[in-house]
Amino acid sequence: MKKTTYILAICIAFLLASKRGNAQDYKWAAGLKFGGYESGISGKYFLQSNVALEGILGFRNQGVVVTGLYEIHQPAFKVDKLKFYYGFGAHFGSVGKRKYMFFSSPRYYDASLLIGADAVLGLEYVIPKSPIAVSLDLNPRVDLARGPFFDIAPGLGVKYTF
Repeated sequence: MKKTTYILAICIAFLLASKRGNAQDYKWAAGLKFGGYESGISGKYFLQSNVALEGILGFRNQGVVVTGLYEIHQPAFKVDKLKFYYGFGAHFGSVGKRKYMFFSSPRYYDASLLIGADAVLGLEYVIPKSPIAVSLDLNPRVDLARGPFFDIAPGLGVKYTF
């Protein structure tokens, strides 16, 4: 956990050191996503001014999960550079052999394949006069390979926009 905190602090310091004149709108973003089950790297590409595709390569203990999301962005609370977004997508990946806990109930005792459907609901804020976007979201998902198994994973994202 300490290693992750140090890496995050270094990345944020590096990203904040570079400034950009107009960070209100962006076409691409790349960064880090910290979730309830997986943490990893993410990338976002806007197809239109309010429609984006987001991909997440998430790592967890003894496993990896790839998630793809189709998102619709809208202004939120009449706050400049704050967007509300929602969408849907899918995930696939695997987990290794070990015991996982979900609300004090064990899940996935053996190595397992993960395939399922996702939704996303969140807020994203682009920090004024910087290339940094910060997001906070909920990711309800249904895993179909070992289920159906439903859960909701929170997520915190920090992205560099360009």
